[in-house]
Amino acid sequence: MSQLFLIAAALLGATGVILGAFAAHGLKSKLTENLLNAFETGVTYQFYHALALMALALWLKQSSSGWLVASGYLWLAGVILFSGSLYALAITGIKWFGPITPLGGLLFIAGWISLLIGAIKLGAVN
Repeated sequence: MSQLFLIAAALLGATGVILGAFAAHGLKSKLTENLLNAFETGVTYQFYHALALMALALWLKQSSSGWLVASGYLWLAGVILFSGSLYALAITGIKWFGPITPLGGLLFIAGWISLLIGAIKLGAVN
């Protein structure tokens, strides 16, 4: 599982750089400030969770826990729904992508709570 999360982290990091550059150079003059900010928020959260996945993958090499694995999958799904919906909203202007974003945010939160539970069960808190 750690290899999958490490590969996913690398892909999210690389595409985050690409999308960030695309926003700064290709979209800046084409989007309203609000839509550009939404796109950039998607990039930011994608990067946060790429880094979190990388750390998780390294942690999973040391110890295994279903809670930790669940957090990785929740973060991946969160990136797809949260960041993906913001990218789609910004590029297309289609408003119905907006309500998808909070679902991705809930998955992010669930992933962090899962990480907390896994850490506690592995004895991170004595």
